[in-house]
Amino acid sequence: MSSDQQGSSAGVLRFTKMHGCGNDYVYLDAWRQDLPEDLPALAQVMSQRRFGVGSDGLVVLGPGQRQAARMRMFNADGSESEMCGNALRCCAWLAFTRGHIGTPEMVFETGAGDLPVTCLVDDQGRCTGVRVAMGTPRLEPSAVPVDHPGPGPLLELALDDVDRVPWRMIAVGMGNPHAVCCVDDVDQAPVTSVGPRIECHPRFPRRTNVEFIARLADEGGMPVLRQRTWERGAGETWACGTGAAAATVAAMLTGLIPHGSAIVRLNGGDLRMSWDGHGDVVMIGPASHVYDGEWPLA
Repeated sequence: MSSDQQGSSAGVLRFTKMHGCGNDYVYLDAWRQDLPEDLPALAQVMSQRRFGVGSDGLVVLGPGQRQAARMRMFNADGSESEMCGNALRCCAWLAFTRGHIGTPEMVFETGAGDLPVTCLVDDQGRCTGVRVAMGTPRLEPSAVPVDHPGPGPLLELALDDVDRVPWRMIAVGMGNPHAVCCVDDVDQAPVTSVGPRIECHPRFPRRTNVEFIARLADEGGMPVLRQRTWERGAGETWACGTGAAAATVAAMLTGLIPHGSAIVRLNGGDLRMSWDGHGDVVMIGPASHVYDGEWPLA
């Protein structure tokens, strides 16, 4: 079915599958169709890898109340998250490519606030990538949020009575909570064992995303960070845009890389990040359309 057709068939929900660096979601266009009320349950069913569409979660885009557009995202377990940078790039691609917003520059309402987005357009008018102002990092513990007396964002957690050495991490809020851990070798890091324990640690009242990072050799004079993410409500994902922002901030605050620009290398590809120590973290990355489909509502 063509993506240019309007409306949806009776008893059928039309969706789009997209990914940003392998961080894949099911997208529902609320400009074109009415949506079911129970979106958390729909996210759980559609996100199943073997029995549904298969994705890291469900994303709804449509008209906003303050801005022209709004994004809501639900993790694969049905929990609603504040924001996802990879999903926001895909939402911008859809809004621009399908003509819902007529200019490359737009502002999306998200759970992390109103975020400016710019589609990078080639000579043929095609969106080749998306630039996102991710917002100012939140380092005060109450804004992450994390139960941490400070001072500063450096946090040490003993995960249970078995652990003899606490895990050291930087707590960063990007509208959603992150805990960034510096390790020697990201590919050997215990992402799937330590990640879920940090995610659900009682000192993170809304749970947290967990990043494992290390510095690689510079490329073209630019520092490179390797990152893997245990994503709250989804498990390990191939990419995390807000996680890349949090990782960049944490790496700059600890002196792992200098302030400025950096490449963040994720399982699914690279993101270009920049932060000068003040104001917004800026992300540039791809948005990839996979296919359009229909989901029976009965």
